[in-house]
Parts: sequence; structure tokens; C-alpha cells
Amino acid sequence: MTPKEKYLLQQRLNCALLRVEMIADIASELKVDSAMTLSQAQAGCMLRICKLEGKGCRRLREIGLCEEMQICKLSNGRNMLCSMCGTKLAVSRKLGEQVMVEVA
Repeated sequence: MTPKEKYLLQQRLNCALLRVEMIADIASELKVDSAMTLSQAQAGCMLRICKLEGKGCRRLREIGLCEEMQICKLSNGRNMLCSMCGTKLAVSRKLGEQVMVEVA
């Protein structure tokens, strides 16, 4: 390989690495903005709890829900069915509005 070819190859690699870094930065920014309520999340999604905030959340904490816990929202409706740690739990829409989640 000639020195010129090596130089051009190095420049292409540098550009590719820069693109990867830019994509990673954009992805991390999108993740920060991707928080939603449990009620807003689609059924079938694996979610991570970001924040439990509100009157009803005290009871959720007592039964074991906490920040950083992963849950799966199984169904939508007046009551949402969620699965966590091998247990299914029905959560009302009103209570689901107090649980902030992000896609896991």
C-alpha cells in the first residue's frame, strides 16, 4: 500500500469514527427526551421506571416498585397490565400518569 493510499484510508477511518461519535451523541440526547408516563407507553414495550411521583406512588413503592426497575407493559385500557419480576400487576390509568418511564 502506498503512503497516499494509507493516508486516504486513515482519513476515511477518521470520518467514520466522527460519524459514529455524532450518532452516539444524538442517541443519548434522544434518550434524555424519551421519558413518558406509563399510560403513554405502548403495550408490549420493555420499560425502565425513571420516577415515581404522586400520591398513589407511595403504595407502589410499598409493594416493591422503584426507580431503575424494568417492567413490561402487557396491555392498555382502563387498567394497564404490567409484568415485573415474574409478577403481573394491574395499574389504573390515573396511577400510570404518575409513573415516568423510558424504553429499556
